[in-house]
Amino acid sequence: MGTTAERTRPQKTPTQLDPQERDRLEHAFRIPRARFGLGLVAAFAVLVWSFQGAEFNVAKLAEGAVNMTEFLGRLFPPDFSDFGTIVALLIETLQMAIVGTVLGAVFALLVAFGAASNIAPKWVYYPCRWLMNIIRSVPDLVFALMFVSTVGLGPFAGILAMTLGSVGSIGKVFAEAMESVDRGPLVAMEAVGASKRQVVQYGVLPQAAPLLVSYTLLLFEGNVRGATILGLVGAGGIGLELTTAMRMYDYGHLCAIVICIIVLVTAIDQGSAFMRRRIT
Repeated sequence: MGTTAERTRPQKTPTQLDPQERDRLEHAFRIPRARFGLGLVAAFAVLVWSFQGAEFNVAKLAEGAVNMTEFLGRLFPPDFSDFGTIVALLIETLQMAIVGTVLGAVFALLVAFGAASNIAPKWVYYPCRWLMNIIRSVPDLVFALMFVSTVGLGPFAGILAMTLGSVGSIGKVFAEAMESVDRGPLVAMEAVGASKRQVVQYGVLPQAAPLLVSYTLLLFEGNVRGATILGLVGAGGIGLELTTAMRMYDYGHLCAIVICIIVLVTAIDQGSAFMRRRIT
């Protein structure tokens, strides 16, 4: 037998949901089968249309596999006789990526403040979004050619191209990271009279900082790979040496360059992944 307090304690009864509320909650988890089926059909049709338009042909790939095997066979053994030159150019590529990432991230962050809908007014928001769309639609090689004609051949042109390209690519991600922050602290700060600068400095940036740092590391990884491509048009880095080896059919030297690039990119990827884990 229970105590007197236990006998006199009121028993809890299960809460009864209103039938309309129960029906609403059940409908919230139902999949609209008709629209879902139509969406699958439409997606499949677009996929088939894309395969046909892009002339995707597995049979042609199988037929050319012999040529691919022959090309790969020419790459071996790698020739590391110019290893010193390769290392020097890889260091230059890394330096380009570091400077381009720092400058690009700074300018992208400034533009992102204007492209975040929860920070900027409409008359600033739309021009900043359009600017990033325009920059993002232009390939980095076009920027590299433009800056090569402006400042001449060399890594400086590649740095400028990476900086400008970063504003379009990472600026959009920065803006979306700032838009996704919790509105609660911002509303509380505004309620006690905080200025716009204080809201951004103490409300938006602390919440978005881990994502901003993580995206900056991803930008750095991409710029290391991108710097190898910018060298194709004379914008510094290992890309020019890579192009020269291909044009001279120096397959051993080409293979050595590719191996060194793989080692560098892998090391950077592992380091960046470690730093992102520590931050987030």
